Amino acid sequence: MTTLELQKIANEVRIGIVSAVYAAKAGHPGGSLSAADIFTYLYFEEMNIDPKDPKKADRDRFVLSKGHTAPGLYSVLAKKGYFPKEDLLTLRHLGSYLQGHPDMKYIPGVDMSSGSLGQGISAAVGIALSAKLYHENYRVYTLLGDGEIQEGQIWEAAMFAGSYKLDNLVVIVDNNGLQIDGAVEEVCSPYPIDKKFEAFNFHVINVADGNDFEQLRVAFEEAKGVTGMPVAIIAKTIKGKGISFMENRVEWHGKAPNDEEYLKAMEDLKKAGEAIC
Repeated sequence: MTTLELQKIANEVRIGIVSAVYAAKAGHPGGSLSAADIFTYLYFEEMNIDPKDPKKADRDRFVLSKGHTAPGLYSVLAKKGYFPKEDLLTLRHLGSYLQGHPDMKYIPGVDMSSGSLGQGISAAVGIALSAKLYHENYRVYTLLGDGEIQEGQIWEAAMFAGSYKLDNLVVIVDNNGLQIDGAVEEVCSPYPIDKKFEAFNFHVINVADGNDFEQLRVAFEEAKGVTGMPVAIIAKTIKGKGISFMENRVEWHGKAPNDEEYLKAMEDLKKAGEAIC
């Protein structure tokens, strides 16, 4: 798929994110928007998946460790065809299967329920180990938040993955620099992130602009060639990417736009779509 095609899809994914959070009057737009390009690349370019057969045995697996950014995952799943796009507008509504965190029991395409920060990577490591034990060739991807990696369980899982040389595991850190309480380096600095993963025997790939598809392509292609150790892709992104008044603003970590803000966000995304064309 061309970069232009991926950019168009990512813009539509962002429209889905904002629309869902607005309809819910709650949710987490900032980190969903920063990771929209990563979601798009994974589901439309990288992973071996089939929405017509969500449980096929040889599919690649994805675990959203930062589960509160479910609007981003839901939007890309809907765009890929796992469920109707209209259902995004039921986000967090009573009786909807699209709740605030992903639930593998009810949502097609979700391989692991998540939400408690720090735990998703452990699930991903277990899935990757299972593939090794049963001689399966699928790959496992997990997306972490940079605030999330302040959790100790992250590094227990990383130590295990490195020790067992799980080269079918790709850990992606959405390094947008902000968490609910402020800048990650001021709340509890995780830096240098790359050196920490290297210390746990990961092959580390730094992506200077994780919202750029060409840079993501280079990183994921490099990851495919790594053997004998897991991969960590550290992607520098912009929180709230694509919405002018949300970009790099910590207050948009976890709140919904009002009517006026929603219209402004949609206008931003409409202009972005026109610019891509």
